[in-house]
Amino acid sequence: MRTVLKLIIFQTMNVKIFKWANVLEHCGQDVIMLKAFLDFREQLRYCDWNRPNDIIKSFRTADIVSCEGVSFNRVIFNVGGNKYRLICGYKFGIRNVVLYVRFVGTHKDYDKIKDVCTVNMFA
Repeated sequence: MRTVLKLIIFQTMNVKIFKWANVLEHCGQDVIMLKAFLDFREQLRYCDWNRPNDIIKSFRTADIVSCEGVSFNRVIFNVGGNKYRLICGYKFGIRNVVLYVRFVGTHKDYDKIKDVCTVNMFA
């Protein structure tokens, strides 16, 4: 009997983040906030997402928000032990997942947002 081996190649999906420089600039001289976001960025290096639910597997406290009438749905990340928020638009491509930073701030700043689907503090 002949055994046939099938080789399955899994494409890893790199996570790219746009407007990261704005995140760093927003953190400014707040070293605690900066460290929280740098730690978050480091975690992204190990993510392999193929669909939105994979984001939740990597960041259990994140929320996925479906947005009508805008280019991208949103993901809300809790950063630094729930002290900070990062809202990103996201798009799954063939080889990459792209995150577009729309908001970065404290939990208190986040509470002032009326609509996560339209917020874009870096427009």
